[in-house]
Amino acid sequence: MTRFELWNGDICVLEVDAIVCPASTSLWMSTGVGGALKRAGGDSIEFEAIRQAPAEVGSAVVTGAGQLAARYVIHAVSLDRDHHTSAEAIDGAARSAMSRARELGLSSVAVPALGTGVGGFPLDDAARIAVDAVRDELRQPSGIEHVVFALRGAAAYEAFAAALAVTEAQSVAEAAATSPPQVGGTP
Repeated sequence: MTRFELWNGDICVLEVDAIVCPASTSLWMSTGVGGALKRAGGDSIEFEAIRQAPAEVGSAVVTGAGQLAARYVIHAVSLDRDHHTSAEAIDGAARSAMSRARELGLSSVAVPALGTGVGGFPLDDAARIAVDAVRDELRQPSGIEHVVFALRGAAAYEAFAAALAVTEAQSVAEAAATSPPQVGGTP
């Protein structure tokens, strides 16, 4: 079973197999999480990414991680060329990022709040969409053991904590509904 963790801090320092980077279709890493990853990991990450551009909204592109502690950066395209986003874009990007992680045989992934920076998408909605998409993708067979939602600030942390709590309650209810009834017992 996959372990979920909330972490409030710099995503660049996490020691995970892959860090998900919110991206636009051009895959330039100039601002937000992308800019921070490029500054910490080196220009090679961006050079490798833009060689694969343009990318479709909702897709994900994999590059090396330069000098980061991670092995890969998964560029999740949650923004169009004008840096606009939508629920569908965030959902597709999160699903594609997890699919790439599965394909690579990874065990740990850090995921930021997609679409909430430059994209301006409401934090509570983005958290719900991303958590639902990640949990749903993890129903596919994979070796992913640890997902870190890497966030900045109390508002993001609280939004993702609430989204995780809701999906955890839903998972428990689904498991209870599919479990066979207990027969017997002590008198």
